[in-house]
Order: sequence, then C-alpha cells, then structure tokens
Amino acid sequence: MAYRTIIFDFDGTLADTLEESRRIYNGLATEYKLREVSAEELPGLRHFSLLELLDHLEIPKRRVPALLSRGTALMRGNITKLPLIPGIGEILPDMRARAQAFGILTSNATANVDLFLRAHGLRQYFDFISSTSKLTGKSKHLRAIQKTFSVRAEEMLYVGDEIRDIKASKKAGIPIAAVTWGFNSAESLKAEGPEHVISVPAELLPLVPAP
Repeated sequence: MAYRTIIFDFDGTLADTLEESRRIYNGLATEYKLREVSAEELPGLRHFSLLELLDHLEIPKRRVPALLSRGTALMRGNITKLPLIPGIGEILPDMRARAQAFGILTSNATANVDLFLRAHGLRQYFDFISSTSKLTGKSKHLRAIQKTFSVRAEEMLYVGDEIRDIKASKKAGIPIAAVTWGFNSAESLKAEGPEHVISVPAELLPLVPAP
C-alpha cells in the first residue's frame, strides 16, 4: 500500500531542538527544584522511554504539563535560529509532490512550528500543523487526522523520532517510520517494532512512490 498522507513529528524529526530543549529544561529545573541534565548525559538518556526518562530524572508526572507549556513558550524566542535536520529540506519538496496530504503532529506549540518552517522556507509544503498538549496524546490526534482526510490507516505514515511516537502510531493503527537522528537511539526504536527504521532523510523518499 502506497503512503499518501504523511504526518511528521517536529522536535528531533524536522528540527534539531535537542540542545535548546536541554538548555530550557535546565533553566526550569532550578525553579521546579529538579536536577539538571548535562550534555554528557544525553547519549545515555536516548535509550529511555518517556516514563523511564521521567523516573530517571525524578520528574513527577503532575509537573509535566506545566513544564511542557513553559518550555514551548520559552522556545519561541529562539525558534527561528534553530537548525533544520541536515538533509530534510532537500527531500521535502519531492515527498510533498508525491503525497496527497502533508502535515505535522507535535507536542510543541503550533506557533513555534509555523515560525520555524517559515524561517527555513518550508511552510508552503504543509497542509496543517496539529499540536497536542499531552506528551502521550498523539494517538487520538492521528485517528482524528485519518478521519479528517478520509484515508485508510495503511495509507497514512507518521514520521517520528521517539519511542512514544511508535507507541502512539501502533495504538492508532497507523504505520510509522522511526528516524534514528532524533532523541531515541536506533536500538531502542527498533525494539518497539516500527514498520520502517530510517537512518538518513533520503531513505524517506522511496516510501512515497511517484504517482
């Protein structure tokens, strides 16, 4: 089955926001009395699921909504200066030309994503930007997108970089391409059984065959 509706995650998939996210988190950690994360610690954290990460950092679940809201708001100040994932910009025009619908589903703020895409000259390729305020709320949104565009689940493809993206896609019954250049490691992503594991952006293009 050819994928015709392509949905991208944003942080770590299209935008290289990891270091900026760490900087913002460390700034909030002082206020919320949480421990900071060093750059040297990041490789080890790439193997953790969301729940494992929260446990490791001793972040109470009740703190997550406030941290996410504050963090996305703080990111807006620098969002246009953050880099695009190398190689993504080159394949998006061809992928978009082959697809029937192109969108973004993220736990970042829609305003941040819009500003970022415009700064990199990519906004025109996306039909929509959808945001969920919950770190684990993507499955519901994926099903809503499927209904909106009246497509079969097997014709949709979600592209994400985290274990939670794979879990959300499986819950929604929608195939996923897990990319290894984002937050979670290739090994941890493969262990979740995604339909596709992508190591460089160019490998995404063949998943959307020319009509």
